[in-house]
Amino acid sequence: MSQRSGQEDPERYLFVDRAVVYNPAAQADWTAKRLVWIPSERNGFEAASVREERGDEVVVELAENGKKAVVSKDDIQKMNPPKFSKVEDMAELTCLNEASVLHNLKDRYYSGLIYTYSGLFCVVINPYKNLPIYSENIIEMYRGKKRHEMPPHIYAISESAYRCMLQDREDQSILCTGESGAGKTENTKKVIQYLAHVASSHKGRKDHIPPDSPKPVKPQVQNAVQSGSLFYGELERQLLQANPILESFGNAKTVKNDNSSRFGKFIRINFDVTGYIVGANIETYLLEKSRAIRQAKDERTFHIFYQLLAGAGEHLKSDLLLEGFDHYRFLSNGNITIPGQQDKDNFQETMEAMHIMSFGHEEILAMLKVVSSVLQFGNITFKKERNSDQASMPDNTAAQKLCHLLGMNVMEFTRAILSPRIKVGRDYVQKAQTKEQADFAVEALGKATYERLFRWLVHRINKALDRTKRQGASFIGILDIAGFEIFQLNSFEQMCINYTNEKLQQLFNHTMFVLEQEEYQREGIEWSFIDFGLDLQPCIDLIERPANPPGVLALLDEECWFPKATDKTFVAKLVQEQGTHTKFQKPRQLKDKADFCIMHYAGKVDYKADEWLMKNMDPLNDNVATLLHQSTDKFIAELWKDEIQTIQRASFYDTSLDDPAVDRIVGLDQVAGMNETAFGATYKTKKGMFRTVGQLYKESLTKLMATLRNTNPNFVRCIIPNHEKRAGKLEPHLVLDQLRCNGVLEGIRICRQGFPNRIVFQEFRQRYEILTPNAIPKGFMDGKQACERMIRALELDPNLFRIGQSKIFFRTGVLAHLEEERDLKITDIIIYFQSVCRGYLARKAFAKKQQQLSALKVLQRNCAAYLKLRHWQWWRLFTKVKPLLQVTRQEEEMQAKDEELVKVKERQLKVENELVEMERKHQQLIEEKNILAEQLHAETELFAEAEEMRVRLLSRKQELEEILHDLESRVEEEEERNQSLQNEKKKMQSHIQDLEEQLDEEEAARQKLQLDKVTAEAKIKKMEEDILLLEDQNSKFLKERKLLEDSIGEMTSQLTEEEEKAKNLSKLKNKQELMMVDLEERLKKEEKTRQELEKAKRKLDAETTDLQDQIIELQAQIEELKIQLSKKEEELHAALARSDEETVQKNNALKQVRELQAHLAELQEDLESEKMSRSKAEKLKRDLSEELEALKTELEDTLDTTAAQQELRSKREQEVAELKKAIDDESQIHEALIQEVRQRHATALEEVSEQLEQAKRFKVNLEKNKQSLENENKELACDVKSLQQAKMESEHKRKKMEVQLQEFMSRATEGERVKGELAERSHKLQSEVDNAYTLQEEAEKKSIKLAKEVDKLNSKLQDSEELRQEETRQKLNLSGQIRQLEVDKNTLLEQQEEEEEARRNLEKQLQMLHSQLFETKKKLEEDVGSMEGLEEMKRKLQKDVELTSQRLEEKTSAMDKMEKTKNRLQQELDDLMVDLDHQRQTVSNLEKKQKKFDQLLAEEKSVSARYAEERDRAEAEAREKDTKALSMARALEEALEAKDELERFNKQLRAEMEDLMSSKDDVGKSVHELEKSKRTLEQQVEEMRTQLEELEDELQATEDGKLRLEVNMQAMKAQFDRDLQARDEQGEEKKRSLVKQVREMEAELEEERKQRTLAVASKKKLEMDLNELEGQIEAGNKGRDEAVKQLKKLQAQMKDYQRELEEARASRDEIFTQSKESEKKLKGLEAEILQLQEDHAASERARRHAEQERDELAEEIASSASGKSSLLEEKRRLEARIAQLEEELEEEQGNMELLNDRFRKTNIQVETLNTELAAERSTAQKSENARQQMERQNKDLKSKLAELEGTVKSKFKASITALEAKILQLEEQMEQEAKERAAANKIIRRTEKKLKEVMLQVEDERRHADQYKEQMEKANSRMKQLKRQLEEAEEEATRANGARRKLQRELDDATEASEALTREVNTLKNRLRRGGPVSSFSSGRSGRRKLNLDGASVDMSDDDSDSRAGDFNDIQTANAE
Repeated sequence: MSQRSGQEDPERYLFVDRAVVYNPAAQADWTAKRLVWIPSERNGFEAASVREERGDEVVVELAENGKKAVVSKDDIQKMNPPKFSKVEDMAELTCLNEASVLHNLKDRYYSGLIYTYSGLFCVVINPYKNLPIYSENIIEMYRGKKRHEMPPHIYAISESAYRCMLQDREDQSILCTGESGAGKTENTKKVIQYLAHVASSHKGRKDHIPPDSPKPVKPQVQNAVQSGSLFYGELERQLLQANPILESFGNAKTVKNDNSSRFGKFIRINFDVTGYIVGANIETYLLEKSRAIRQAKDERTFHIFYQLLAGAGEHLKSDLLLEGFDHYRFLSNGNITIPGQQDKDNFQETMEAMHIMSFGHEEILAMLKVVSSVLQFGNITFKKERNSDQASMPDNTAAQKLCHLLGMNVMEFTRAILSPRIKVGRDYVQKAQTKEQADFAVEALGKATYERLFRWLVHRINKALDRTKRQGASFIGILDIAGFEIFQLNSFEQMCINYTNEKLQQLFNHTMFVLEQEEYQREGIEWSFIDFGLDLQPCIDLIERPANPPGVLALLDEECWFPKATDKTFVAKLVQEQGTHTKFQKPRQLKDKADFCIMHYAGKVDYKADEWLMKNMDPLNDNVATLLHQSTDKFIAELWKDEIQTIQRASFYDTSLDDPAVDRIVGLDQVAGMNETAFGATYKTKKGMFRTVGQLYKESLTKLMATLRNTNPNFVRCIIPNHEKRAGKLEPHLVLDQLRCNGVLEGIRICRQGFPNRIVFQEFRQRYEILTPNAIPKGFMDGKQACERMIRALELDPNLFRIGQSKIFFRTGVLAHLEEERDLKITDIIIYFQSVCRGYLARKAFAKKQQQLSALKVLQRNCAAYLKLRHWQWWRLFTKVKPLLQVTRQEEEMQAKDEELVKVKERQLKVENELVEMERKHQQLIEEKNILAEQLHAETELFAEAEEMRVRLLSRKQELEEILHDLESRVEEEEERNQSLQNEKKKMQSHIQDLEEQLDEEEAARQKLQLDKVTAEAKIKKMEEDILLLEDQNSKFLKERKLLEDSIGEMTSQLTEEEEKAKNLSKLKNKQELMMVDLEERLKKEEKTRQELEKAKRKLDAETTDLQDQIIELQAQIEELKIQLSKKEEELHAALARSDEETVQKNNALKQVRELQAHLAELQEDLESEKMSRSKAEKLKRDLSEELEALKTELEDTLDTTAAQQELRSKREQEVAELKKAIDDESQIHEALIQEVRQRHATALEEVSEQLEQAKRFKVNLEKNKQSLENENKELACDVKSLQQAKMESEHKRKKMEVQLQEFMSRATEGERVKGELAERSHKLQSEVDNAYTLQEEAEKKSIKLAKEVDKLNSKLQDSEELRQEETRQKLNLSGQIRQLEVDKNTLLEQQEEEEEARRNLEKQLQMLHSQLFETKKKLEEDVGSMEGLEEMKRKLQKDVELTSQRLEEKTSAMDKMEKTKNRLQQELDDLMVDLDHQRQTVSNLEKKQKKFDQLLAEEKSVSARYAEERDRAEAEAREKDTKALSMARALEEALEAKDELERFNKQLRAEMEDLMSSKDDVGKSVHELEKSKRTLEQQVEEMRTQLEELEDELQATEDGKLRLEVNMQAMKAQFDRDLQARDEQGEEKKRSLVKQVREMEAELEEERKQRTLAVASKKKLEMDLNELEGQIEAGNKGRDEAVKQLKKLQAQMKDYQRELEEARASRDEIFTQSKESEKKLKGLEAEILQLQEDHAASERARRHAEQERDELAEEIASSASGKSSLLEEKRRLEARIAQLEEELEEEQGNMELLNDRFRKTNIQVETLNTELAAERSTAQKSENARQQMERQNKDLKSKLAELEGTVKSKFKASITALEAKILQLEEQMEQEAKERAAANKIIRRTEKKLKEVMLQVEDERRHADQYKEQMEKANSRMKQLKRQLEEAEEEATRANGARRKLQRELDDATEASEALTREVNTLKNRLRRGGPVSSFSSGRSGRRKLNLDGASVDMSDDDSDSRAGDFNDIQTANAE
């Protein structure tokens, strides 16, 4: 940053100058001129003042130049008062509109304030210059501050997200969106910089972060670490260095921005529980890979290409085969430089960043090779051959370079590009490519290569940033994404970005208004919840819906499947499916410019669907992909390893070919196969499926939205001010478009629906009380009540405001209206004040002039008289003699004497008063003297004890010195031992290394075993799949069997062939018997194969069991090794801890030995006293428990009234007993396990004790180690349990698999048996059909065809058997049929004759038709002539149609204007209705108040009397019944809790006393002092107990009163609700009538709309219909005006009723408040009386005590100096004790925090129990599903059995005797199967029983969970009570400390006063004895007064007056002498 910006004040760019904002002149100007905003082409909006209104138009005067303009009312927007200028949060604006938002942003931007809040948004405008607001000082300024405490900043957003994450344990996200160049990436960097500073775990940071700009022109690799001297930890440093690498590979220069991010990213920073960064993960999506092959004018490709070409050295250039910038076709614009950036320097910085990210040299070189190869792809040129379209490569130098870089063969590469192999049927054929196809293939490969490199890079960075050692507790995600884009030509990428922004805006709408509505709920406002996310749902459905009807993406994917589909067919299908959607429109532009239009929240967007199918499928050349996968370069092969898969690929180039078999030239890029997808997950696709770009993007977006919904989002909207990159310039239209696209205006629209303006009660009252001067009475009133009265006086519409608990909420515009009224009121007051002032000044001036006139007249008269008398001699004589006369002087002297007399009397009165005060003070001093005497006596005793203690300490000191010498010698010995321990430690470390190596080997063996296990599982899965295939084949057989049964009907027609078949039956029988023999042999073979399979299965089972045993043994070995490792680590840690703590313990041990020996006796005494108190407490506890049990029995007697409850209780007790038994069993098992583990650890401890015998002295360390070992034991036991559970689960799964295998094998045997039967039947039917043998041979060759043919033959066998049975019948029926055929023959002859007649008729008709045809031909020739005339007419009509369409458009625009004016009129109507309501309310209130006042009074009196009676009854009943039981129960609970707390408090205090006495080595303390402090503490505890009891009594009393009031309130509410219901019913009837009228109006409006649509039919009808519509509109307006009048009347009546209701409520509330206040006053007076009585008694006691010790004080004053020092020491000691008590309080708070931690742990345990419950439920459901499947299979088998039995019995008994023996065998097999089924049924029953038991266990666990929840709730309530009591105790402690300090101060004041008095008394006595004049006394505290008595002056002070009262007469006599 420049030096200039570094010297600037950063606060100038953060804080607003409020003096400029609160300018009264601007406020007056705003009110006087009626300023508004009008639209302007240049500035967006301009300020203007309203001069005149002319209907729908307004005449305004522009504020800038004074010009007048006429503007429509619809275009005017209101202006906010000047109070709201440069407001930090735009949601506070009272007029929320586009103009106000733009003006506020513009003012702030021109003032240097780039950050502004808009509700949840933080809007950032790019300053295009360096600002000094990103330094470390600014970070520290924002650190730990809330959002509203500091001005808007990206640091405030980051801090709020970080703090919310730590406090609420909720994941956070920061969403940065905006156009390219708006500053998204820079703000993302600032967020990361802030989090790296705040959450860095590295402590060695410097005190400087380099200031950086938000985005002047994004510097390429500039970051906080490199540009300054800031040092973070390794992880934070890598996190900051990841950005430059991503910028160089993913950023590029565009027209708008020199460093534009061409991809979206989601940076996820993980934090641990303490808030430190523990890892990060970067997820990217939508990389603009097309920029790698072509760029627009004045734009660059990705930075890395230019950096590599500019910064690579000669050696590197030769390795990478690099050339100049102009030699590469993919660099479209050559070398374009960025101003202020050097590509060479940036390349070095990128390399340094890679080294910091721990990239290897080989990895960097491989990446740069790929970058160079992408450039070489562009240099490959193709040429079209002369005779054909085939492409050729004339020069292959570029191809050779490319193949060298990528490790491929040149010949294979050229062959793969020019003539790739394609699959035709089953064979592969080489197909020649055209030049266009070859160019496309090369470009696609270049793009795909760069994209894969970028994804690998992101994966590598994530690997470097991942820290698996510390698990992240929560994370902050930063989303840097492009904002909404509306260009002239919008394509597939814009739709994806806009779709993303729709989803993000929906998330914002939801979160914003959820927070808003939560505040309404918190403030208690009536509000119906609105989901504003649903506003955007139709548009999202239009894009993403999968079906019914399919959305844009679904239709695009569907079109990609069809080979002949094009972009046009996609658009046609989209219009067909979504043409009627509300958010879908056909474009208004020409079809060349746009294909369809979508209505987004930011506006209409026209999309052009060119190459959408290509972009969605993203095709690649398979042949080159295989070559790249087989590359000799490992890096390239790894990049392309997933591309060679047997996945069906869609043909792309050959859509025009006719041959459907030519298919696989170019396939689709299998993006789903990448290891790292857009969000790091792998998607497994089905075989034969491919994934489109749209599908992948949709999935990545859904995953992103899922993560964002699980976080608390923070929104940052970046805005670009101009496209010229100039600082200080803002283009209004550009900013407005971005505000729409960014959703800021959408957020404001949502805000207008609610109550955006809110103000605290006090501020509202302070600001607007001037509008309601007489509404609030004098005296104190609650803020809410005051605001309610003010609102009532203001007569606001109830819909415009809501009153909450601490604020009042307003809709938009209300505060501006109140501000206007306030300004008008203030102007009226100031005008009145000015007029009064001017009148007063004018009257004063007039009176002055009148006095001057009268004075002038007197002067004139005196002057005239003097002029007459000045020469008269007698006058001269009179003037000279008059001064010599003494008469005049005597009068003056008398007056002076009188004045002196009055003054003397006043002085005398004063002196008397002073005397009285002196006497009173004298008495006070005597009392204080007595108190001081007592204190002096106590101090002398303490002094003596201190002397004794000093002597003891001297003797103790000598003893301790001797002990010190001994200990020093011991220290030397310990150091030697320490060295030996360190040697042993080194040996242990080497041993540990050996163990680690062994562990690694064991880990490798375990991994191998796991691999074997995976292969075994894969084999089992294959077996399962084979079984499923067999089942599918079986189902297919059954279906084909049904089809063959249908074909039986066709066989009946072949009656003639049946006779021949009957003859051949005997032959067939012999052949079938031969076939039977063959089939039996085959059956035996199949049985042998089945037995072999079973043997193989058994072998596999044995192998699996062996493997599992081996795994278990290895796990046991691993556990033993882990245990040994943990033991060794513990020993190591113990040794280290001991060696470190020994030095500390040496010093502590000396102190402890001294203190323990000294305080052992005292501690024993304390222990005995504590035991006594504990026994007493236990006795009290027993008594209370007995009382509790008695109360419980009483409660149980009351509760157990019904038999059902008793049964439930008995059941619950049984369940509890069972649970206890289960818990006991589990605890026994647990203890046994713990004992085993303890035995192992005991052996380990013995070994440690043998090695370290010398360390046994330090018992405390060993106990700590023991505790840690026990904790580890528990953890190990948990691990053992988890392993046992895993083992049980694996065994259970294995058993299940075995059962399933057995079932599948039994099914297979059954299938084989059925197959044998079918084969037998097929042999019987082979004689019927000649082709049967051939079909059977084919079936044996192909297994699938064999099954089908078997079914066919089976059906035919059945047919033949049925036919054989029916042969006799058919032979009898043949004769009858022959007769019928003869009859048919006769009928056919008759039909033939009829048909000949019909043929003749048809020939006649044909002749007629020929003649008609001839005539029509003639007419056609005539019509051809007339067609030309018709075409001319058509042209004319087209012209007319065009004219009519133009007029139609004009009419539609006029209609739009009409609708706008109608909307505006509707708004004005609403405003006028509001005004009318106000006026009518005022008039009706003035008229009706007088009439209704008396009625209301009478009603209120009757209601109050009725309420009073009901209240008395309710009190009489409730006091006797309800309050007793409740108060007793509460008192009991509170007493028990108080007792427990006091006991705990007592124990804690005593423990702390013991700790204090044992730990602190205070020399000045003595046994006496400790006993004294102990007594004081016990007194304090007793006082606390008494205070607690008093508080509990007061609480009980207040709760009783509260209960009574609640009962009374319920009765009052019930009565009041009845009255309200009656009035509400009347109001609802009136509302229904109004609704009917409104509906009629709506019906009329709908008719008008229909008429308007009909008017479009023709030009003539348009004009007529328009006139009719205008007439109808006028009629409708008249009807509407009448309806509005009726509405207003009804609304006025409703408001009157509401007024009456509110007045009644207010009177009722006042009565209640008065009663409450009176009760409070009574209680206060009673408390004051008690206090006065206690004070009186205390004062009497003090007076008596003072009188006794008054005489003793005089003697002990001399020794007070020494006592004073002891008092000071006592004071210090007390202060130290107070500090100790404060420390104890802090310790108590720490204990409370520990309790909270335990509470959290219990919550976690409950959650784990819940998860286990859910898992058990899922297993139960799985077993239930398995049982249902078994039942279904059982049913199927039974049905099959029945069918088989029926067929066997019906067919084989009657037909063939030879097969009876075979049937018997089959029946035996059936019996065996029945037995197996019975066994299976038994197994099923057992499983059902087990299921039931599991279900019962689940229910029991549910009950347990409920019980645990109840216990948790009780514990929570108990915790809250304890917290309250603790707070009360703390308050009382602080009060006691305050009282003690006051007493100490008063004591000091008293001592000072007594010293001063004694001094003055002594001086007075001395002077009086001497008898000298007393002129002055020493100064006192209260001031000094002088007494003048006959010339003598006496100085008196208020404090000395008492001591001098007795000597007053002597002083007078002395003065007289």
